[in-house]
Amino acid sequence: MVPASAAPVYIFPIDGCKTTYSRAHHDYPATDILTKKGCHFVAPTSGVIDEVNAVDTYSWKNNDGAIRGGLSISIIGDDGVRYYGSHFSKIYKKVVPGYQVAAGELLALVGTSGDAAGLAPHVHFGISWPTKAGIWWVRRGEIYPWKYLDAWKAGKDLSPAKEVFAKLRKVGEVPKRNGY
Repeated sequence: MVPASAAPVYIFPIDGCKTTYSRAHHDYPATDILTKKGCHFVAPTSGVIDEVNAVDTYSWKNNDGAIRGGLSISIIGDDGVRYYGSHFSKIYKKVVPGYQVAAGELLALVGTSGDAAGLAPHVHFGISWPTKAGIWWVRRGEIYPWKYLDAWKAGKDLSPAKEVFAKLRKVGEVPKRNGY
């Protein structure tokens, strides 16, 4: 008999620090989680590292949407959903594409890299579906994460998979870039 796989576990992505975040974002679905510089960013669920930008190449002169996040990480969760975090001050060396992560595993430290330079330290947090590399306008967020963050902060395992894949069916794998 093959054991049934366990339901995914979800963890609030900032560990050990006070946070605030809003239910809105400027022009696409995402959330900025404000906290102190150096706070721990942890894997919100188990999965595999998809993309990592370990070098901040952003400059205001080259305002390219693909690099606005500065130091960033994408995780493809075991639930099939992509979780994206950016503006880190440090990404740990173990965090490379293909690395298997466990829910709650320390991956990076909160910072102000990319276009967050000069702003309050925060993590830009986006939820979307997996795409080919370089489709940054999907990676940055396709559904609003706040209700999932609220649930995870309260210790509830609320999955965004149903909402993510409903949106994917509606808009297609690579919707038009809006805003950026």
